[in-house]
Amino acid sequence: MYDWLNALPKAELHLHLEGSLEPELLFALAERNKIALPWNDVEALRSAYAFNNLQEFLDLYYAGANVLRSEQDFYDLTWAYLLKCKQQNVIHTEPFFDPQTHTDRGIPFEVVLRGIKQALVDGEKKLGISHGLILSFLRHLPEEEAFKTLEQAVPFRDAFIAVGLDSSEMGHPPSKFQRVFDKARSEGYLTVAHAGEEGPPEYIWEALDLLKIQRIDHGVRAIEDERLMQRIIDEQIPLTVCPLSNTKLCVFDDMRQHNILQMLERGVKVTVNSDDPAYFGGYVTENFAALHESLGMTQEQAKRLAQNSLDARLV
Repeated sequence: MYDWLNALPKAELHLHLEGSLEPELLFALAERNKIALPWNDVEALRSAYAFNNLQEFLDLYYAGANVLRSEQDFYDLTWAYLLKCKQQNVIHTEPFFDPQTHTDRGIPFEVVLRGIKQALVDGEKKLGISHGLILSFLRHLPEEEAFKTLEQAVPFRDAFIAVGLDSSEMGHPPSKFQRVFDKARSEGYLTVAHAGEEGPPEYIWEALDLLKIQRIDHGVRAIEDERLMQRIIDEQIPLTVCPLSNTKLCVFDDMRQHNILQMLERGVKVTVNSDDPAYFGGYVTENFAALHESLGMTQEQAKRLAQNSLDARLV
């Protein structure tokens, strides 16, 4: 079944480039940039990947991102991810990147963007993988910081297709970013947002009504609100679900509890994605395989999930 799932044409719509930084590349970049790491070797780093919640993961995620310094580093990060896409027949990807994770460390916005964008362009030419890039705001920072990031992006208007919202969800509702999303839409950007991962269904309502998003990133807690579920079904609003991430971060205690197939059968346009694969134990095919192993996902269901991802593309 793994090989069959791997061969299925797929799109990935929920992937943080910084979260695809494999330990081996992290150590290589640390050596290149002469950065001391708190881990002795790759295995010591992997053993640190035991998270009790989203915040514990984010602390490690931001520590890992510190090795990314030059345009070449961001190119290498993105290219490594694209090679994985090629292996797994991911024919289209719409990755997120977090400029503030890097600009707050003194890395110029354009250094980050140029490295990522060049790799994506090369991936289209050399690997046949189409793309759209999404700039994400960090929701644990003030909205004023998001405005600054949007301003920095102005000279690179055509480099990305949408803005998103990620990082620590609890205590940072979408409403906190309503004005900056209004500004982004006025500039012609599409919008997506993380909502309903750790946060309640109310956050999904806010993302839809205040941020006017095209897609809900995660959204698994929508199932707790029947009126919200009906809206998502009626309007065919896609959910970019990340099964391995959800279990790794204890949104579900066990994959057998995951609600993605339940949502699929109710008519929700759910998709399968890897989120931060270097930290959560697998890329897109591994996420599909986990659904087959733990939930008995059939080939017919897998085809629908894969088709949903292709249908839910922004570009």
